[in-house]
Amino acid sequence: MIFPATTAFYAGLLGLIYAGMSGWVIGGRLTGNVLFGDGGQDSLQRRIRSHANFMEYVPITLLLIALYEAGGGAQGWVRGLLIVLVIARILHPIGMFAAANTPRQFACRGVGILATLAVMTIASILLLLRTA
Repeated sequence: MIFPATTAFYAGLLGLIYAGMSGWVIGGRLTGNVLFGDGGQDSLQRRIRSHANFMEYVPITLLLIALYEAGGGAQGWVRGLLIVLVIARILHPIGMFAAANTPRQFACRGVGILATLAVMTIASILLLLRTA
């Protein structure tokens, strides 16, 4: 098994994105004078859900890709999946603030979550094939 250096690099990038999102939520709470929860504020709720959605999908997806890479998986797949994951996780919160049923909402939020699910699924399949 090798150290998954490519995944580690992108995990660092995603960690910085997550830290930025955390600050975004904290800023919304300070601006809205909300100690916890969303205080009934739609904008803050969207920030919180964007932040939570990131945390719900990114760790398991990174783990799957890291295991695939550490097991000697193809670097093209590793890098491609990670690039798509980073783009998807940037797009998703942008789409959370788009008006309902607009092209921007579909392009950002919809593509962001669909791309994240695709990366997670492909990484799972590659890992299963690698270990079969």
